[in-house]
Amino acid sequence: MNLPKQLATHFRAFYSGGNYTGVNLKNTLEGVTWQQATTSIFTCNTIAVLIYHMNYYVRLVTKVLQGLPLEGSDKYAFDAPPVQSAEDWEQLKNSVFSDAENIAQIIEQLPFEKLDEVFHDERYGNFYRNLQGIVEHNNYHLGQILLLKKIMSQV
Repeated sequence: MNLPKQLATHFRAFYSGGNYTGVNLKNTLEGVTWQQATTSIFTCNTIAVLIYHMNYYVRLVTKVLQGLPLEGSDKYAFDAPPVQSAEDWEQLKNSVFSDAENIAQIIEQLPFEKLDEVFHDERYGNFYRNLQGIVEHNNYHLGQILLLKKIMSQV
């Protein structure tokens, strides 16, 4: 089995379908307007903030995979730029899907041994843990997005 290729496939499936859960980001965001994406319900994060947050970690890990230092902090992970128009919303979504494909291409080219190497610092575990963790993390937030959409459709 080519584990890096499987991870890349799993990563792509979260974004565009064919994953185990049968739910993906592309279909979930279909039809969501920029106004809906920026609506806060019960003081929850907005859909726009959640997809920015998910992508924040994708970008950080991509840089590390490219040999750059880990430069980021959890305290900035929700600092999404404002979405004030349909164009802003489309740009955010396009960026998220582009970044996802970029990291998937990098992942599938990784040597198997890289997955067991320390990711930046011992406290973060290995590369496998971080790559699989992104998919788990994103699925968690995808569930939140689905609930926000459901609540909005009832209001």
